[in-house]
Amino acid sequence: MASPRRVLPRALAALTALALLAPAGCGGGAAAGSAPTTELRYQGSAGQVTLPELAADLGYLGDVRLNWIGNVTGGPQDIQATATGQSDFGGAFNGAIVKLAAANAPITAVISYYGSDAQSFQGYYVPDDSPIRGPRDLVGRKVGMNTLGAHAEAVLKTWLSRGGLSAEEIAQVELVALPPVNIEQSLRQRQIDVAVLGGVIRDKAVANGGIRTIFTDFELLGAFSAGAYVFRDDFIRRNPATVKAFVAGVGRAIEWARSQPRETVVARFESIIAKRGRNEDPSLVRHWKSSGVAGRGGVITDQEFATWIDWLAAEGELKGDKPRPGDVYTNEYNPFAAGGAAA
Repeated sequence: MASPRRVLPRALAALTALALLAPAGCGGGAAAGSAPTTELRYQGSAGQVTLPELAADLGYLGDVRLNWIGNVTGGPQDIQATATGQSDFGGAFNGAIVKLAAANAPITAVISYYGSDAQSFQGYYVPDDSPIRGPRDLVGRKVGMNTLGAHAEAVLKTWLSRGGLSAEEIAQVELVALPPVNIEQSLRQRQIDVAVLGGVIRDKAVANGGIRTIFTDFELLGAFSAGAYVFRDDFIRRNPATVKAFVAGVGRAIEWARSQPRETVVARFESIIAKRGRNEDPSLVRHWKSSGVAGRGGVITDQEFATWIDWLAAEGELKGDKPRPGDVYTNEYNPFAAGGAAA
């Protein structure tokens, strides 16, 4: 596979353009005066179970139904589909959402869905015998990640910058986009020098042995929610009850997974994969530990967007005034925001 070298604006340029060109009324929103939309088109992830899928299986979405339209490998692709009306909701790294918001894209984040904590995090891995130990060792090296212009790239560049590398030196670190299921193999075959691994894919790779971390996003930034689900603003206006049911259900699923023994959650994931019949390998979910979501019920905080607003501004990627976190997300539809819980 080719090894593209790109920076954040190039990785998101097409996404921003598509979002801005998308007609305001596109997508699955109900037409004015018609019944609300209760079927949500979405993209999943092969061999994994998303929080909305878990919420649906637990019966937490009420009358809202999910309509799987395919799988996606990265957040920017997922919210691109939402911005252009191909899906009704999508999830991405908060920095990617900020980039779109700064370009006046008509989307709003409504609930956190993944993050990093002591159990679940994104790690930057090398073979045990690699000479790479610190930031300066990455100059001229290849780093494989699931998608460019998102979480893995932003965290990596933050680590490199804090390690004393100049912008010119950071530009010499080659970023390679690879399907998540292929990243571990690419590292072991020495096609890349560093692999960014997260979630169950990371846990499975670590269990296979022979690799070590050079750093993790949890070590760098502490516990935080890193990504959120977004809807188009026109969909929210036309279907507020549907959005509220979705957010409440996903929030309940987050808390269900947090409160259950790990074995119970894994068994539920395996059952969901078996029932949906997509010819998938269920072995990944057996390594699940946590969603990493920091806030109760997926409640979003200002800091979870402010961190990346400040980083993008420092990188010169935001033109004009910086957006405020409150311009990018809302907790209006989340019953956990007021300290309560979904019924």
